[in-house]
Amino acid sequence: MMTEISLNVLDIANNSIRAGAGLIEITVQIQRDRDALTIIITDDGCGMTPEQLKSVEDPFFTTRTTRRIGLGVPFFKMAALSTEGSFKIDSTPGSGTTITAVFGLTHIDRMPLGDMNSTIHTLITLNTHIDFLYTYSFDGNQFTLDTREFRQVLGDVPLNSPEVSAYIKEYLTENQNEADGGYHI
Repeated sequence: MMTEISLNVLDIANNSIRAGAGLIEITVQIQRDRDALTIIITDDGCGMTPEQLKSVEDPFFTTRTTRRIGLGVPFFKMAALSTEGSFKIDSTPGSGTTITAVFGLTHIDRMPLGDMNSTIHTLITLNTHIDFLYTYSFDGNQFTLDTREFRQVLGDVPLNSPEVSAYIKEYLTENQNEADGGYHI
């Protein structure tokens, strides 16, 4: 089992990339008054049929031929449900997929969120042909990083150039600290 939620997010986002997504939206929402940590991952990839949707939560099903067992979604679901949270996956062929996992924020069985900033940074810099919209919200304080906005400003400068990569990492860290005051999740 994965030890951090951020690694689950990385795995699920890689599924979106393999599904041909051009835009992947990742939302992390912490609501202490509701004792909830909500993760939403939405993509505009190829989507899944109802049959594929049923089997994607089965740990012994995968559409990949290189690895027989796809554990990302089943682990993510189990991790959320083990904290008395919830899990939902919606998908439409040709339109994309949305996964929503709600974790009990203070539940003893909740894995740490982990380093979401590194996860987002890695996704952006290793998949420069895809756009990402990342939203981080902590008790109503939030920020977003939209690679489409970065591309407008940067023009032809790639998102994985050393200067831009360093800026993205700094942007994520500074804005998260401003939103949550360094609260450990």
